Amino acid sequence: MQRTRFGDMTCSIARTLDVIGEPWSPLILRDVWVGMTRFEQLQADLGISRKVLTERLAHLVEHGVLERRPYDARPRFDYHLTEKGTELVEMLMVMVRWGDRWLAGEAGPPVLYRHHACGQVAVVDPRCSHCGRPMHADDVDVLPGPGAAV
Repeated sequence: MQRTRFGDMTCSIARTLDVIGEPWSPLILRDVWVGMTRFEQLQADLGISRKVLTERLAHLVEHGVLERRPYDARPRFDYHLTEKGTELVEMLMVMVRWGDRWLAGEAGPPVLYRHHACGQVAVVDPRCSHCGRPMHADDVDVLPGPGAAV
């Protein structure tokens, strides 16, 4: 059975899911972000099969989210976030906020985020790029953009 090609849809959410919609991909990005850059580290932390990890890493590299950097004379590579990948991690941080609020349970969030600029532990709060106020789903209207299907 062939998977739907979300990348061909005229929808930014669908196109993003085409890159990282498979469940292992966000977890791989999380691990690379926190410093697990080698295949063996990723495999050990995630408990993922070598085959699936190889496929997911190749997909993320192909889409410009990760880059491979050689670290040994043998063909071994570290994986590092690109600018595109770093922006995806910012989206994952918004998912963390939701998960911490609705799924963390009595024990509380499993990790905290300290903001470098102020040194305080904080949560991600999406803001309007124009006025700086917080943006919430019920505060916006969805309008057709220049790339909308006609």
